[in-house]
Amino acid sequence: MKAGRYQAGQPVDGFLVSEKLDGVRARWDGRQLWTRSGRRITPPADFTAGWPALALDDELWAGRGQFLRAVAAVREGAGSEAWSTLRMMVFDTPDPVRPFGGPDGRLALLQAALGTPPTAALTGLQALPQRPVTSTADLQSWLDEVVAAGGEGLMLHRASNLYRSGRSNDLLKYKPFLDAEARVVQILPRKGQWQGLAGALLVQTTEGHRLRLGSGLSETQRRQPPPVGSWVSFRYQGLHLGGVPRFASFVRVIPDIDL
Repeated sequence: MKAGRYQAGQPVDGFLVSEKLDGVRARWDGRQLWTRSGRRITPPADFTAGWPALALDDELWAGRGQFLRAVAAVREGAGSEAWSTLRMMVFDTPDPVRPFGGPDGRLALLQAALGTPPTAALTGLQALPQRPVTSTADLQSWLDEVVAAGGEGLMLHRASNLYRSGRSNDLLKYKPFLDAEARVVQILPRKGQWQGLAGALLVQTTEGHRLRLGSGLSETQRRQPPPVGSWVSFRYQGLHLGGVPRFASFVRVIPDIDL
């Protein structure tokens, strides 16, 4: 399932909410780990030892702000030291008959399979905590708390929802900003005493819009900017007339790996 966007003020009745994790989306088929795009993930043998035969939707997660550690683990395979700090946070199981919530739902099924809290043998595999919220004010307060602590946002999952592939408004992400991806088409240099460093990246979005990304670049990234042709992600706040993102800010390079 792919998430739609939550619009501020939308009723929250009937939804279960969890933190949106900044990791690598993964799938456990009962025997092997796979990326969302179908690339096999090869963790150390002891990482998946004792995992249930139940198919699971997960996020390979190293903690808030540690996205690149999860990427390193996927890229480097079983030999990567990054696995030592990773957990698989499970948020669903692709059962097409059971609803997400309720005593006989998918969430209860995966919690029973994993244990809540997890057993000592399964500490690397955990069910992502889910809870209802009582109001939009409660939801906003939780979002503010997560973001202040370095998190990305929240995910809302309708408890009555049946599992299906594709984008669904029964699964919604709620973040304090919008985000998108774009390809680098030119490195724009700084001037004056900063000559020789990147001042901004000229990028082109998937919709064909061109814009400059200067805000958000670190000093290291200005000295060694993402090469022309690479893909980056950026945050923005709404759109100008014509659809060009407003107040765009660089976030990170998208790794050259099929996730």
